[in-house]
Amino acid sequence: MEQSPLTHQPRPEVFQPKIDDPDDSDRSEGFWKEFFLLRPERQRLRTLLDEIAPADLLHLRLSQTRQFFAQAVAALRSPYGVADLHALETLSTFLTSILSKKYTNPSSDIIELLAGLDHVDAIFSDFIGALEAIIRNGRISAPQECCPNRIGHINQQQQEGQRVVSSRSTCTYTADLQHRAIEVALAVTSGAYQTSLLSYFIQRDLFQAIINCIQSHILFSPSPSGPRISPAFMLLGLLANYNKFEFQNPYQMRLADFVNERVIRGIVRSVGQTCQNLRAQYIDIQDDLPEGWSFAGTLNKIGLGAIAPGRKPTPKPVYDAETVKKMFATLPGHEAAVLLATYDFTHANKLFSLEFVTCPAADKDAKSSPNSSDEAPFSSFISLTSYLVQHAHLSQRTTLYTHLNLMVFRLLIEDPVICKRICSSDDGHKVSVRLCRQRSPYLPLIRGDRVLATAVMDTMVDALTHNLRRRLDVGLYTLCVGILLRIISYMSRTRTRLQYHWHELFRSLLSLIRFLTSYAADLKNLPHIDTLLDHVVNLIALGLSAGETFLPTPVAYDDLFYKVVESGEVLVKFRDTYGLAKRNSNSIETLVQVSQHYKEMLVDGKAGGGGPKKASQLTSLQVFEVIKQGYETLSIQAKEGLDSWEKYREADERTLLKKMARAAVADVRAMVAEKD
Repeated sequence: MEQSPLTHQPRPEVFQPKIDDPDDSDRSEGFWKEFFLLRPERQRLRTLLDEIAPADLLHLRLSQTRQFFAQAVAALRSPYGVADLHALETLSTFLTSILSKKYTNPSSDIIELLAGLDHVDAIFSDFIGALEAIIRNGRISAPQECCPNRIGHINQQQQEGQRVVSSRSTCTYTADLQHRAIEVALAVTSGAYQTSLLSYFIQRDLFQAIINCIQSHILFSPSPSGPRISPAFMLLGLLANYNKFEFQNPYQMRLADFVNERVIRGIVRSVGQTCQNLRAQYIDIQDDLPEGWSFAGTLNKIGLGAIAPGRKPTPKPVYDAETVKKMFATLPGHEAAVLLATYDFTHANKLFSLEFVTCPAADKDAKSSPNSSDEAPFSSFISLTSYLVQHAHLSQRTTLYTHLNLMVFRLLIEDPVICKRICSSDDGHKVSVRLCRQRSPYLPLIRGDRVLATAVMDTMVDALTHNLRRRLDVGLYTLCVGILLRIISYMSRTRTRLQYHWHELFRSLLSLIRFLTSYAADLKNLPHIDTLLDHVVNLIALGLSAGETFLPTPVAYDDLFYKVVESGEVLVKFRDTYGLAKRNSNSIETLVQVSQHYKEMLVDGKAGGGGPKKASQLTSLQVFEVIKQGYETLSIQAKEGLDSWEKYREADERTLLKKMARAAVADVRAMVAEKD
């Protein structure tokens, strides 16, 4: 046995402490003051906590966890040195690990761990109060140069024409504190979402504190769309969705009343930046932008890339189809939780909705930072949605986020003022939108600026084309066709004509009818399938009866009739299979009558001067000629109200929104855990 160099006695195999303190968790106040002055090793702490089973925490370490939580709250309420920052970092890791464990009785067990039933009200009230103060102002006892009411102080300086001067180190420290406090609040909110602990966040309204935090980042950050706004916005989304269908959630009411345009614009830019980041994850797996012509590209195609001038770009890895599918199934990233708050703000706040659609690209806004993105936020939102809809079938989570974004489109389109802006063809209202081209068939590639409505319609057409399954997502298809119906209804009423590949839109609708007819045995008993059937039929009937009001050319109108005539037999079978003639909610007879009218003309031989011919023997030009002749004798008896629709009611989507809230909570929990 080896000897000790100090005592020259044999060294034991296992170290034995000389003092055995059975309750060594009862630390002195001095210990905790020194403890929070030390920077925490968050990864090591997370590893230690994760190794402890929930039962061991409850039976062996209650005194330790309670004392730590109480002392951490005290460090937040009475800060000294960097203790408040270190306390927040430690709390974030501690709460993320503790709240992620599975307990028999989550609410009561977590309360026992953190405070005990007798003290939970006092300790948690102090905890939430300390978080609110830090989120609102940074350090509670802030130095003089970064005064407690920083926002009001800065606004007063600006009104007096003074140059805003602040201590960079102090403001950076304050911003770090606010960011860490938001992180802790997210850890509690996401970890304890299904427990009664969130009632403390509801009782103490943090809305204004969160808005102050966002506003301070907008004022002090060189990039207003930076990553520090998104977590605060996510926190608003989670709090606003907590039991909102069970009681009157105060955060929902505050969303509706909020009118600070500068903060709203900062949030909108942050949402746009997040959408770009989420889209980039799809592009990193498969870059879908067609390459333009270049001399170097031509040399590469013919095997002479080695002599091409200029720097050779690093080639991206190419994955096999199965690997790509698995990688796409994990997307979008956890940052997608910000889309839940975007939906809530769009639903509750008209000013936010208008700013969301009208906010220009950064290079068109003189007040924007030069480091900001040069893509309009709503353009980024449309772009991300186009990637979501093409991969919506890969996972339930992707499907939920796709539904959420489509509901945002529906809310915007149903607002006449916003819909007018979306359908405006003025040059100042057009934007460039990158749409997904990762799955064929592809829509025509449009380069340069375009009308927003055309980009939205392309996204809906892609959704209709790429999600056809026997287990059809009826809700997704109803949303997409409903959005198309609302856009075209507005264009018909206002006689707005847009240059668009209309043949692709009507082709996708008639392809959907063929699919519904072919797989009727699997589809006819699906919930709410009748609504989808009515929407599809009425949209095509609206095109036939009022196409001259929104289709840009007679050729586009003729093409629609040609497609309907071509699908005549399918339409009859579709009507009979689903019993559509028995319901007054659709205009299936309009489609069938148009098809039969032209079929009779073709059978009678009115094909441009020749004798009777079978329809299959006619060329497409001859059929088009018959269609033009048939307008004189055609009488379209369409039902009234084809351009009307039911306004969105959130209560109708409560089941979906509850699932969406749970998905966002899981994403926030994972996002906070990744930062440890």
